[in-house]
Amino acid sequence: MGVAKINFFMPAVFRAFLTAENTETRWPHLRIRRRFGHDRGMAMHGSMASQRNPNATSTEAPKGLIAKLRTTLEMIKFEHSIFALPFALTGAMLAVRGWPAWRQVLWLIVAMVGARSAAMTFNRIADLKLDALNPRTRMRALPAGQLSLRFALGFTLLSCALLVLAARELNPLAFKLSPLALALLLVYSYTKRFTVLSHIVLGACLGMSPIAAWIALRGDVSPSVLLLGAAVTLWTAGFDIIYACQDVEFDHALGLYSIPKRYGIRAALYTSAFLHVLMLALLVTVARMENLGWVAMAGLIAVACLLTYEHALVKPSDLSRVNAAFFNVNGYVSVLFFVTWATDILIH
Repeated sequence: MGVAKINFFMPAVFRAFLTAENTETRWPHLRIRRRFGHDRGMAMHGSMASQRNPNATSTEAPKGLIAKLRTTLEMIKFEHSIFALPFALTGAMLAVRGWPAWRQVLWLIVAMVGARSAAMTFNRIADLKLDALNPRTRMRALPAGQLSLRFALGFTLLSCALLVLAARELNPLAFKLSPLALALLLVYSYTKRFTVLSHIVLGACLGMSPIAAWIALRGDVSPSVLLLGAAVTLWTAGFDIIYACQDVEFDHALGLYSIPKRYGIRAALYTSAFLHVLMLALLVTVARMENLGWVAMAGLIAVACLLTYEHALVKPSDLSRVNAAFFNVNGYVSVLFFVTWATDILIH
């Protein structure tokens, strides 16, 4: 069932990418805009040198399965699985009011890794021609020619299969819902082409992780875990809005949709902060509903401090520290949240 859903919308996408036709033939509205990409690349912060992998060229491709896998994992920032995994494990611990069986933990991790790897690799495939035009992304493995589309597609299908297999091993309801999860994960890659709500859709992709973990262990759902999923959705959407501020000019040139492009960077940063305030309010509500104690609340205070620092790093006139805000701070947020809430659950 999962494979059928995937194959339903994948073929047309990959036929477009696997042909040798140029960008203008496939997407006339990008006729450009190729010029814009070149000009912006020369002007953006002086050069693109800091964006590039010094060892990467358009003709160098890794040889051998291990080298290709390493390139793929670098392309999808595999280490950033840390963003979603702590929330999934928190959902699992809330579901059983303790630490799950190690078998369950193993399959949850497999499911999360499979889900994120499928989503990220498919996103790189869907955005290949956009990435090739964007100075910030043109040296990613696919547009730089370091990885073939065929290998990326195979890796995506394998990752989808891992998610479905893990769901099957966890419980029947999780298995039945896995195609819906995959549909959301893969469809996200196209949302920035038609809606400013793409940030929320991305948030929902991560936000479903604690809900999925709860379902996988209990076979049902509760209001508290739905609120936890909503909080993760708001957190993710908030930091994605910050990240999107880097591409405002590019989004304008190509007609892509984002909150920074639609409303401006200053308004986008205020929106991001508002979403993070709502996130904290929801997490306080969840903690009270689940009768968590002072350790969980202390964790939320620490998370609030980190988010305040994150927003202090980025200003409308200075986006030079976006990566520090996006990658570093949010990694600390997710780990700190899990450690404090897991501790509280175990001691209660």
